[in-house]
Amino acid sequence: MATIITSDCINCGACEPECPNTAIYAGAMPWELNGGSNPAIAQDIFYIVPSKCTECVGFYDHEACAAVCPVDCCIPDPNNPETEAVLLDRARALHPELTLADDAPSRFRKEGGDAAPAPGPAPATANGAPTATAAAPGAAGAPAIAPKPQPVAAATPASAASVEEYDPATWAVPVECKDCNEPFSIPYRHFQAGVVFYCPNCSGSFVPNSRLCRNVREAFEGFYGRRRRERERLEARRAKELADFEAREAAEAEAFAKELQAMAQAAKPAGKMVKPKGLAAMFS
Repeated sequence: MATIITSDCINCGACEPECPNTAIYAGAMPWELNGGSNPAIAQDIFYIVPSKCTECVGFYDHEACAAVCPVDCCIPDPNNPETEAVLLDRARALHPELTLADDAPSRFRKEGGDAAPAPGPAPATANGAPTATAAAPGAAGAPAIAPKPQPVAAATPASAASVEEYDPATWAVPVECKDCNEPFSIPYRHFQAGVVFYCPNCSGSFVPNSRLCRNVREAFEGFYGRRRRERERLEARRAKELADFEAREAAEAEAFAKELQAMAQAAKPAGKMVKPKGLAAMFS
């Protein structure tokens, strides 16, 4: 499904240069394709042209605009589902000068599915649990139904710590359906006040309010921010220790070379010719 920019957009412009297809335009700006100019889709906020959006398939394993958006307002459009194959074909058509292989980077494979999320089984999150189907307030469309998910942990185990751990695109918020009391997860980057999410078990709706979103944001960003700072301090300490170790080794090697040179100069091996001294020198 194509990506859309919701009304929460603050017009920061961070997303526009990230798009590999130049599919993002400022409000009221006409969009272009194949040399033709077309009317703007939105007037007051940035917008994404569906016919130019490939959800970054062919270029990245995530949606670049969503990754840099400071207010998480770049979200999949539930009313415009598209398959990975369609998006890859579009990328090839938009970039005929490039050779995009069938196994080019794609968020679908990263998320564990080759098909776009549409009514039916929900795609898996980075934590392995099905996600809720998200829709902007007032959006139409049937919710997705998925097999019963497993409980999701909010934090990644320390043993699996990696760069991806600090990427909000990999975070998932565990919630419990108010209707069936079953747990499911919502991608953190889509967790916004007023957005309607549907339980993959019973299709019950879940709409977070501002206070809940603020608490979730403080919890996630506080936790992962602390872990990131600790890891950065650890890596800096390791880098300094390595630099100090290499400096000591270099100094020791230099001192050893001088020692060897001194040994070479002082050595007097047996059989060395020497000038006669004393009486022996007088009769020589």
